[in-house]
Amino acid sequence: MTYSRPMPRHDLFPDIAPYDSGYLPVGDGHELYWEQAGNPAGRTVLFLHGGPGAGAGAVHRRFFDPEHWRVVLFDQRGAGRSRPHASIAANTTPHLVRDIETLRQALGIGDWLLFGGSWGSTLALAYAQAHPERVRAMILRGIFLGRPRELDWFFHGLAHVFPDAHAAFLSHLPEAERDDPLGAYGRLLFDPDPAIHLPAARAWSAYEGTCSTLIPAPAAVAGFAQDRAVIGLARIEAHYFRHGLFLPPEGLLGAMERIAHIPCTIVQGRYDMICPSESAWDLSRHWPRATLVMVPDAGHSALEPGIRRRLVACVEEMRDA
Repeated sequence: MTYSRPMPRHDLFPDIAPYDSGYLPVGDGHELYWEQAGNPAGRTVLFLHGGPGAGAGAVHRRFFDPEHWRVVLFDQRGAGRSRPHASIAANTTPHLVRDIETLRQALGIGDWLLFGGSWGSTLALAYAQAHPERVRAMILRGIFLGRPRELDWFFHGLAHVFPDAHAAFLSHLPEAERDDPLGAYGRLLFDPDPAIHLPAARAWSAYEGTCSTLIPAPAAVAGFAQDRAVIGLARIEAHYFRHGLFLPPEGLLGAMERIAHIPCTIVQGRYDMICPSESAWDLSRHWPRATLVMVPDAGHSALEPGIRRRLVACVEEMRDA
């Protein structure tokens, strides 16, 4: 394990527009929004967004030097600009893994660097274990392995650090249902009445946003505030959480031998309260070619100063991987 140190110059690159975008039908009535930015002839990196259900945004292109990288971003089933929005039909981790491979083939890509944080780290691991020959290297942040104790932490353990945010999260539920927030929120989020599911989605998303940074960041919470975004995030997260993230019984650590040869840098905020550091530590212990970088002054968000600078530096270090 290494500890983050001041990095020369590295921070987000200037904003760039996509040079190509479209919709990819992947079956089951789903169409994925995808885009490419940067250098069409460059090394290819795939950005995997979090959630599940959060979607990719313009800021995510800025982790990559546009003169060197061909940057591919897409919105997973039901997320962001993909259609139909917030749909959980045929929406599982194996479906998303197949979608990534379908996108790779459609864009004529041989292999790529995977870059994902939070749920994006989960999906990156699942895809790499299914298609290790297509992955050159990986950069992962805020590790989420989808284990029961990680879900229990999100719904209950966070109260030890964010008692106010946790109380606000539970206050949206009938008092008799607060011992089972996932079940109670699941009932509200999938109610067809917007007067019921919208406030529930806002409360769920505000809870996650509030707990995502080391220092309170109103802008981070505001990023969770748009109604379209919060519905996709809350519904799809609840759907995945209710089904154990659709992971195999042995979990992701049970198949690490398939990717043991792939180089990876793991960037973890020491004070990440959404995905505590234990999971990053456990993953690094199971991965001979992984380097764990602990950022001492950061929480979960990829846009916290220490995290984003370290991520940009890691991408630069992977230019020749």
